[in-house]
Amino acid sequence: MNTVNTREEIIERRSESHRAIEQLVGHRTQMLTLYSEMAAHRPFKPSPFLTDLLQRFCQTLIDYTADAHFRLYRFFDANQERRMSVAKLAEHVYPHIEDSTQKILDFNDKYDTPDNCKDLTQLEQELSELGEKLADRIELEDKLVDVLCKPRD
Repeated sequence: MNTVNTREEIIERRSESHRAIEQLVGHRTQMLTLYSEMAAHRPFKPSPFLTDLLQRFCQTLIDYTADAHFRLYRFFDANQERRMSVAKLAEHVYPHIEDSTQKILDFNDKYDTPDNCKDLTQLEQELSELGEKLADRIELEDKLVDVLCKPRD
């Protein structure tokens, strides 16, 4: 009976991981869509439309980041991942993800309110730098997702 409970627990954890990955990809897709929409409005000049778009992008960016942290990365942060292949990859990848998280938070802090959107002189450069960090982060996330979806080692 103990084996059955353990097997059921493993199946439930794997199910939860797959749901978390699906939600992460959904938030990531929303964020990338808004990123593309933002980039399409260069050169950036203050306007109510751009301010609204930037606010929506910041909110989606934070939702994506928080979702990833609370659903996936918290296990790495707390050293609670039991699968050796995942833990080994996470040890290498997680510091880079933390670095990108800081870049995301800095960008959000700078543009998260309408008052912060009056001076957009640095937005193009900062959006470009953020895009590079996001591309790196997504590549690392995809590596983690691949390992998370493999059978337990």
